[in-house]
Amino acid sequence: MKSFNYLKIVILGLGFLIISLTWSIYNAYVPPILERLLTHLPYTDTAVGIIMTFDNIAAILLIPVFGAMSDRTWTRFGRRMPFLLVSVPVAAFFFALIPYVGYSLAILIPVIIIMNIAMAAFRAPAIALMPDLTPSIYRSKANGVVNLMGGLGALLFFFVFTRMISVNGAFVVAAVIMIVVLVILMAAIREPRDEFEEAEKRPGGIYSSLMAIMKEKESTTRFLFYAIFFWFIGWNGVETFFTLYGMDKWGIDESQAAFYLGFFSLSFLLMAIPSGFIATALGRKKTILAGLVGMCLMLGSFYFATPIVLAISLLVLGGVFWALININSYPMVSDMSPVAKLGTYTGLYYFFSMLAAIIAPPIFGWVMDLFGTRMVLFPMAAVAYLVALLMMTRVQGGEAKAEGEQAA
Repeated sequence: MKSFNYLKIVILGLGFLIISLTWSIYNAYVPPILERLLTHLPYTDTAVGIIMTFDNIAAILLIPVFGAMSDRTWTRFGRRMPFLLVSVPVAAFFFALIPYVGYSLAILIPVIIIMNIAMAAFRAPAIALMPDLTPSIYRSKANGVVNLMGGLGALLFFFVFTRMISVNGAFVVAAVIMIVVLVILMAAIREPRDEFEEAEKRPGGIYSSLMAIMKEKESTTRFLFYAIFFWFIGWNGVETFFTLYGMDKWGIDESQAAFYLGFFSLSFLLMAIPSGFIATALGRKKTILAGLVGMCLMLGSFYFATPIVLAISLLVLGGVFWALININSYPMVSDMSPVAKLGTYTGLYYFFSMLAAIIAPPIFGWVMDLFGTRMVLFPMAAVAYLVALLMMTRVQGGEAKAEGEQAA
């Protein structure tokens, strides 16, 4: 029987910490590496945006597949953990290589792709462990703890790595942390066998589940996935180009720009657990809608944030609003999922978020090249969040269930 244990959720959150740390380093330092390799092209931002989607193309194809596979896998290590055991060491090794092969695009791209394939293989299984181990009524709170750990991973980069560790060293140290976390997870997490047995009775593929959701006439789940897609469009565009935006607008280097973006992650971290409690009191949908309205206003105002102090203040507010959205969206997805398909629906969650990650960078890069300025970055993101807000108003359900109650 499931029970809620904060210590177990904190340990589980270490998996999210390494994911967050890895992608924070990747998104901050890989675009400048690519820019140096591509300065001879007339549309440099567009080229950087396209290459930054190569890894996400592999992710969108593989994360849903591995999530669904984990629903129907069982070994003596469990059904989710074997994917971590195999994939984390591979991801760590190739991640550590990135800065050392940054002199050649022909070598760098395959290294990035292999690293992303390995990351994709364990991401959905790792995240699906949270609802596996947590009753519905506690999932927003548990997701707050998990995202708090993810926020710590981002802050570890923004406020420690950018100040104390070189660019090359950041990749290597993060790779070592990935291996240490894997050892801790393997020692501490024991998966419930009954969840696997339930999944075994009702197998279902990722794409058949996707098609079923898309074909439903009154599918509230479909609108939730549409909202997820558009708010990740907005944030992926900002995250991909923020370091270049800061270098261009304020004349700072990539480490300083990443440091300023850290204030967004800091406020997100501080709001991670409170966001779960707010959703428990007010409801997940209302909490997410409030966050979307706030993000629209923050991103729209950023266009006028010429003094760096004002920009930092807006980033702090943005982290608060993003926590209201991000902490509660996955628990909504997990509570719209049949018990037997938690891994599959987790894969669908990442399918739409990764689809956004593929589409956003080249679109944002192309529009900035078209207008000849990076000042359009934040207004574009505000529009994406506005569309997400409209989609979210169509969502019904996905609220926390009482203990003992479960998805059909």
